[in-house]
Amino acid sequence: MTASGQSFDCDVLVIGGGIVGLSTAYALTRAAPGTRVIVLEKEPGTARHQTGRNSGVIHSGIYYRPGSLKARFAVRGAAEMVKFCAEYGIAHQVTGKLIVATGRAELPRLHALVQRGRENGIPVRELGPAQIMEHEPEVRGLAAIQVGTTGICDFGAVAAQLAAASDADIRCGEEVTAIDRRAFGVAVRTSSGTVLRARAMVNCAGLQCDRVARMTGDEPDMRIIPFRGEYYELTDPSLVRGLVYPVPDPAFPFLGVHLTRGIDGGVHVGPNAVPALAREGYDWSTLRPRDLATTLTWPGSWRIAQRHWRYGAGELHRSLSKRAFTTAVRRLLPSVTESDLRRAPAGVRAQAVLRDGTLADDFLIRESPRTVHVLNAPSPAATASLPIGREVARRALRALSG
Repeated sequence: MTASGQSFDCDVLVIGGGIVGLSTAYALTRAAPGTRVIVLEKEPGTARHQTGRNSGVIHSGIYYRPGSLKARFAVRGAAEMVKFCAEYGIAHQVTGKLIVATGRAELPRLHALVQRGRENGIPVRELGPAQIMEHEPEVRGLAAIQVGTTGICDFGAVAAQLAAASDADIRCGEEVTAIDRRAFGVAVRTSSGTVLRARAMVNCAGLQCDRVARMTGDEPDMRIIPFRGEYYELTDPSLVRGLVYPVPDPAFPFLGVHLTRGIDGGVHVGPNAVPALAREGYDWSTLRPRDLATTLTWPGSWRIAQRHWRYGAGELHRSLSKRAFTTAVRRLLPSVTESDLRRAPAGVRAQAVLRDGTLADDFLIRESPRTVHVLNAPSPAATASLPIGREVARRALRALSG
């Protein structure tokens, strides 16, 4: 298989049919009408992994470092996502959310979030215990902030609309098995034996993005370490009116167990975060030796374990013990019992981990000849997918002339 300079099947080949890949294709066909775009997705349909397995929250951007891609794209993306949903009749709601401090040690972190929200241009309102109960009668806390721009939607439906509204050729069931990059373009072979030639390639492969990058000959100096987020749902959704979050621990990139009333009216509780035994390992019974070997042989994995073993042990305990999970939920919702919780589908977060054990805390987009790699795009990537797509499309169009 070689890339030929004589003919191309498309101008830009996008690998990955999640919301970021589809948003990139959507942006490409709008920024440069006539650009020929093909999207390859290995699953039978689009949005089968991170996009279709989350709690559907349109994040405000309050948590993210001012000036970071996450902060800028989440704030902009939240407003654009609401507008996109309204334009295409996709179910959505701007609900706002509460971030609740349940212990005195959390109060300084809560106040820091107020400041961060203001720096990011996000409206926040501080609440006392009585005001918390006015919004959420069953929730208890010492103090809280209300974030008005948070919302909910169906990101799977958003992804489907992006696919329908773009002029891209979207091909499902086509897993990339080999890539040949030359000075004049890129050739890709798929599991069906098809060979496609493109002038430029975009890697939006999510849980597999580091492997795709290495197929091109690039060494991304990171690996995707999969963390499974396990959810329950409330048997009595009336216990929670909206969205309720704890004050996050800044030492770890996960938000902690929270309560999310979804667009269908159900209330998700979670997630916790445990290392998955496969990149698409949605339960403990799914183990893929190749994926596990990648995790265990990457130096960053062991450095994470050394730094955060106590945190990880707690997450593992809550994964294996419903009683322990319920205890964590009671910090926010004291009246909840084990019988109030039933298992819900899990998700897997594609977390980029650097060689030194650093968990990448911002979106990570890297360019090389004829190629753009999206190497870290976990939450809030779905919220920020429209501006991310435009940014990646801009770089891809630049790569066409590279």
